[in-house]
Amino acid sequence: MFKLTPLSRVLAGAALIAVLPLNAAAQAKDPIKVGLVSSKSGVFAQQGEEVIRGVKFAVEEANAKGGIDGRKVELAEGDDESTPDAGRRVAEKLAREGHSLLIGAIPSNISLAIAQSLERWDAAYFAVASKSDKLTGDTCRPRSFRTVHSDAMDIAMINEWAKSLKDSSFAVLAADYAWGRDSGESFKRAIEASGKKVPLSLYVPLGTKDFSPYIAQLKAANVDAIWVAEVGRDATAFIKQAEEFGLIPKTKIIGHALVQNFIINSTGKALEGTVGNTAYTPDIDNPRNKAFVDAWKAKFNRLPTDNEGQAYNGVQVMFEGVKLAGSAKPGDVSKALRGAQLDTVYGKVTLRAADNQLVLPNYVGRAKVVDGVLRPVVEQVFPASLTPAPSALCKM
Repeated sequence: MFKLTPLSRVLAGAALIAVLPLNAAAQAKDPIKVGLVSSKSGVFAQQGEEVIRGVKFAVEEANAKGGIDGRKVELAEGDDESTPDAGRRVAEKLAREGHSLLIGAIPSNISLAIAQSLERWDAAYFAVASKSDKLTGDTCRPRSFRTVHSDAMDIAMINEWAKSLKDSSFAVLAADYAWGRDSGESFKRAIEASGKKVPLSLYVPLGTKDFSPYIAQLKAANVDAIWVAEVGRDATAFIKQAEEFGLIPKTKIIGHALVQNFIINSTGKALEGTVGNTAYTPDIDNPRNKAFVDAWKAKFNRLPTDNEGQAYNGVQVMFEGVKLAGSAKPGDVSKALRGAQLDTVYGKVTLRAADNQLVLPNYVGRAKVVDGVLRPVVEQVFPASLTPAPSALCKM
């Protein structure tokens, strides 16, 4: 039998490598396994649908271009049912099955439930819609990243924005839980600090369907404007009833997380002319966002919504982590992203090392008709430098 000498074996191996396809090395790289955890059912299903669409678009776009750093992106998804228990359960299942770069929950209580177990699951998590300060505060985790504004960032913007409001008397209507109370109380303090009045503050239980008692009180208060911090279906119900009972448009509405595409689309023209903070719009002016908007329009024949833009941005941050790490392992990606400078749809920004918060500019928009579509349009931009310092409670 003919036998190769050691030198012959080396030469034969070199010859074999030479004839392999040039992309064989890239094909051998571990894939990027993404676990999409979002709401397909429950109170946040409408927002979840948008986030899911934004994540899938980013994954499909990456694979169409040959993957990320030579790695194919594999996506698996699960329904968090808009509840923390289901969210934690489905996130663990996805992570245990290898889809351990997790993304997509809407409310903060689900993101918090996921973040606490990341080390145990050998996973990492990217919050694209959850704003609670606890995520980057006393419950921060080295493998949990937020790629959207925090409550503290919004409130810092609100404090500056309130100084420019021309009305002299205001009421507050907000959801009766931590986010709504933080919003309403912060707005009240900012307004009163400028010498104006807030004679009425109403905090409404989550899941309220009949807002008529609150609307009657708001009408009786006879204020110039109402600060509204409501969420999901509750926000839609309030706006519809406020219009039905004649509260609006007679009384001006100012919104915290109210001037969102899905709420605007669910309430006819009731919010036309309304101002409020907005986390993302297609109007953000930089090359990365323009490229995203153009690609989205080419596929869907419309502009991306705020939730779709935020979700897309979160996936891009994840992908940048893979590139920086040269690895798709959650631990490697997490280490690479700490303190990283990133080019995003918001421009060039920093993922702060102290608490894994993406430090972003913030925006005030107005619901306007543009090209026949009522949507948020940016009117004011507040710089990223307005972002408060990291919480001393965050210990990475």
